[in-house]
Amino acid sequence: KLLTSRRASREQPVAPFSYAGYYFPCQRWLAVEEDDGQIVRELVPVDEAFVKKDSENDGQSLATLGLEQKAKSTTYTVKVKTGDKKNAGTDANVFITLYGSKDDTGTVSLKASKINKNKFERGKVDEFTVESVDIGDLKKIKIGHDNKGNSTGWFLEWVEIDAPSLGQCLKFPCGRWLDKSEDDGAIERVIFPAELQTTEYIPFVPYEITVYTSDIFGAGTDADIFIVLYGSDEICTQQKSLCLNKREQRMYFERNSVNHFIVELEDVGDIIEKIRIGHKDGGLNSGWHLDCVAIQGLLPNGK
Repeated sequence: KLLTSRRASREQPVAPFSYAGYYFPCQRWLAVEEDDGQIVRELVPVDEAFVKKDSENDGQSLATLGLEQKAKSTTYTVKVKTGDKKNAGTDANVFITLYGSKDDTGTVSLKASKINKNKFERGKVDEFTVESVDIGDLKKIKIGHDNKGNSTGWFLEWVEIDAPSLGQCLKFPCGRWLDKSEDDGAIERVIFPAELQTTEYIPFVPYEITVYTSDIFGAGTDADIFIVLYGSDEICTQQKSLCLNKREQRMYFERNSVNHFIVELEDVGDIIEKIRIGHKDGGLNSGWHLDCVAIQGLLPNGK
């Protein structure tokens, strides 16, 4: 069964589970030492939907509620550049608040950098994921630290925020100390975006992706599972990891499991012709037996 994929409205929350979707059967290993040794496969949709394994699961209503809440949220990629100056890095706990035209994110701790084990070091760029309800167009940010630790003073060069649902990547230049003994002594600052450094692109849309892991011995994986969607006219999305971090990788894709994800990706149009799904063979338990994948676009309410 096919669905119509439309660009998500910024004015209305999306309503999941209302439209027929695509089903991509696999029923093969993605493992170096199994089957043909391939860890990436391209799958095409079938005409008839599989019966969902968890249709009678008593906990399904709770899972659905959680996914509906996630569908109404958006994900921001936050990059932070520490200046290349003597003692520019900090060991303090850094926090950020994003302010939009509708709401703000509240105070969010920037705990785990996706790039560096030791974050906020001199001359380094760190990357974080911030998930929030839709706050509208980004207007400003507040960033600071708690001044705790052995080396607390911090020279912040800039912050960059990529908001796929808005189709914007904004740069927030700072170039100042957040240090009680430097500059004006402030350890938090409100920063506004540099209009000339804002990049505009076509907004991403949310897709509901459901992954079924097979019920055979050793089927589960702790690998970093990624996916690419292909539409007509050679349009495709970027390669996107389904898990945000290693903790989620350990939680999901267990034997005989059904895992739901809301993923913001480029709009591939009205038809999904195929998908590419796989992993990079990392970790001790990377081999995976994939049963099938179900995908549907999430349309605005009332559409």
